[in-house]
Amino acid sequence: MSDLDAIFKAYDIRGTYPDQIDAEGCRAIGAAFARFALDEGGAVPEILVARDMRPSGVELAAAFADGVRSQGVDVVDLGLASTDLVYFASGTRGAPGAMFTASHNPAKYNGIKFCLAGARPVGADTGLDRVKELARTDLPSAASPGSSRSLDLLGAFADHVRSFVDTAAFRPLKVVADTANGMGGLVVPIVFEVLPFDLEIMYGELDGTFPNHPADPIQPENQRDLCARVREVGADVGFAFDGDADRVFVVDEQGIGISGSTTTAMVAAGVLEKEPGATVLHNLICSKAVPEVVREHGGIPIRTKVGHSYIKSEMARTGAAFGGEHSAHYYFRDNFRADSGLIAAMHVLELLCATDQPMSAVRLPFDRYADSGEINTQVPDPIAVIEGVAAELTASRPEAAQDRLDGLTVDLGDWWFNLRPSNTEPLLRLNLEARTRDECDEHTSEILHLITKG
Repeated sequence: MSDLDAIFKAYDIRGTYPDQIDAEGCRAIGAAFARFALDEGGAVPEILVARDMRPSGVELAAAFADGVRSQGVDVVDLGLASTDLVYFASGTRGAPGAMFTASHNPAKYNGIKFCLAGARPVGADTGLDRVKELARTDLPSAASPGSSRSLDLLGAFADHVRSFVDTAAFRPLKVVADTANGMGGLVVPIVFEVLPFDLEIMYGELDGTFPNHPADPIQPENQRDLCARVREVGADVGFAFDGDADRVFVVDEQGIGISGSTTTAMVAAGVLEKEPGATVLHNLICSKAVPEVVREHGGIPIRTKVGHSYIKSEMARTGAAFGGEHSAHYYFRDNFRADSGLIAAMHVLELLCATDQPMSAVRLPFDRYADSGEINTQVPDPIAVIEGVAAELTASRPEAAQDRLDGLTVDLGDWWFNLRPSNTEPLLRLNLEARTRDECDEHTSEILHLITKG
């Protein structure tokens, strides 16, 4: 790998195989991560290693494991796994973990998500930069290399996922899950096999070439097949998982997608039913409906930056029971503060089973506003454009409340928007919400004009 800076991102490692990420580099990164874990945690008995279904993962994970063992640390090979299964393994075994996945990226990509013991996140500000520097170093090998063994935790993980809800209250439903040839094809059937649902899996074959559609359900076109199938078979609900199955989007019985914000609000209501008065986190691009629902159900909402490392650290600080992101990451305190699409799906099913109404009616109290979706605009200097938009609105709309928790958020009462720079590209990400679709479209055009003018 010629340029570590190109593949070390804010939250993980991600690059194209084999030009950016290859076996030799992964061997160096494995040694570096083992050394980092030893420096952080003292005695590290083992490091967990898993991979998704991408063909390159076999070679890359094996090379990484060689690097780990070179530092005298044992490797526990979890084999094929979802990312939330790795977090479960890290939490229950008290060991660091490395998951080889590029999540929703195309087939030519691969990458690594790290965690420390207890599923603690490893991002740029919590050790990933240190791993990068160690990977540039010719680390000496330990006098005695570590060992390697395999471990199957799939059944224990499925039990853990189901433990978050009252499965005895479930009733027969028709469920369609589009796993997009990703790791949901492995974990979803195991979780559902003892539940009273008629489950249909779409694209359940593990195939990292993604022959049917990209494993990126945040894009509406990648939910199209699921929406059509839900309508065709008369399903009660549909679930769309991403490549490593840590995210899920929900589709109602009419084949209409439900946003990550609305799902966050629904899950929050269920969590607060079990734990009255709990704290719930939501990132700042979530709908205003989320804090409204949390307050209405007696909880305490806290707004956070976007990104799992921020949410997990804030969960640790506040003791929050749950946190959600508009991008369909859902975090649970009792899941070692880690995200899990499957646990979120269990909460949605519990909510649906508690009523005789269809999903389209269940969603209504939580789905209150119109949003733009995330709109990316390429600009030469994202920070300069943000400052220009802020100055323009200060002059033209002095009543607007502005804050800089993460990029620029401007709240004008009936509508609001957030403008954030990408971590890796010269892009600005716009998310806007208003009372109605017409107002949302009008204000979105207004802000996009300011962005392109700047």
